[in-house]
Amino acid sequence: MAFDSATSDFTDRHLLGIEGLSPIEITALLDTAERYVGQNRQANKKSELLQGRTVINLFFEDSTRTRTSFELAGKRLGADVINMSVANSSIKKGETLIDTAMTLNAMHPDILVVRHGEAGGTQLLAEKVHCAVINGGDGSHEHPTQALLDALTIRRRRGKLEGLKIAICGDILHSRVARSNIHLLVTMGARVRVVAPLTLLPSSIGKLGVDVFHDMKEGLTDCDIIMMLRLQNERMNGNFIPSIREYFLFFGLDYDKLSVAKPDALIMHPGPANRGVEIDSVVADDFSRSVIREQVEMGVAVRMACLEILAQNLQEERETL
Repeated sequence: MAFDSATSDFTDRHLLGIEGLSPIEITALLDTAERYVGQNRQANKKSELLQGRTVINLFFEDSTRTRTSFELAGKRLGADVINMSVANSSIKKGETLIDTAMTLNAMHPDILVVRHGEAGGTQLLAEKVHCAVINGGDGSHEHPTQALLDALTIRRRRGKLEGLKIAICGDILHSRVARSNIHLLVTMGARVRVVAPLTLLPSSIGKLGVDVFHDMKEGLTDCDIIMMLRLQNERMNGNFIPSIREYFLFFGLDYDKLSVAKPDALIMHPGPANRGVEIDSVVADDFSRSVIREQVEMGVAVRMACLEILAQNLQEERETL
């Protein structure tokens, strides 16, 4: 298999998180993804770059957007893509993650895309398999490709990340999307704010290089980008908010709260959006401001870039053995 692109500045075998990546590594991933945006808009979207390679999507948690995006990315690169349904697998019968790794090794995949409900689950698999691993989201820890697609969306619209005022609003405590975005945006020189009730903020948030607000209008003042987050009800054990109605009143994005941001501020959401909970429907559908659909488009390009770069790194590693 011959790769057309030049050697990337991202040389790791796996992509398990954004934390610890350098600006050069992040830029390499974004620059590669930029090439695929144009390809995906052509009539013929397919290449044979990964012909003969096998990509397995192993999702322990349900996901329509991320799994479909990775599946489409792999197929557009010519790879053989397999979706493993955990609900019907031996994992549900008591197989451990280590046993799963041994089984996967026997299948000789090239890239494994893993979503797991526990933080560190993807890391454990990466330590036991012989292929490259991409973290498709692990617990409340990280979701690196979501942060990359968000960054690509912003960079294409604003031409840069450095110096932008970006507010991340909502359930910071349970959000892997928030963590990955904070790591990426701070690393790339953005001025990041988090806006949330005290009950939905991790105790260590002050160590991440962000400004913390508990009032939406204060937090959104003069912002370039507003990134809303979904309430992670499935990860909540206890009462973190008084009621959905009260949460929307104080922390849901509507035009009144949006009025203090810059007039051309962009609205983002990783999806699926709970309309009337974290964002008003008319705001979500305001295509002069909302880039939610564009985020989905960028997701395919970013995941194609990750598959290409990791396949190239794996090939180079194997050739040196």
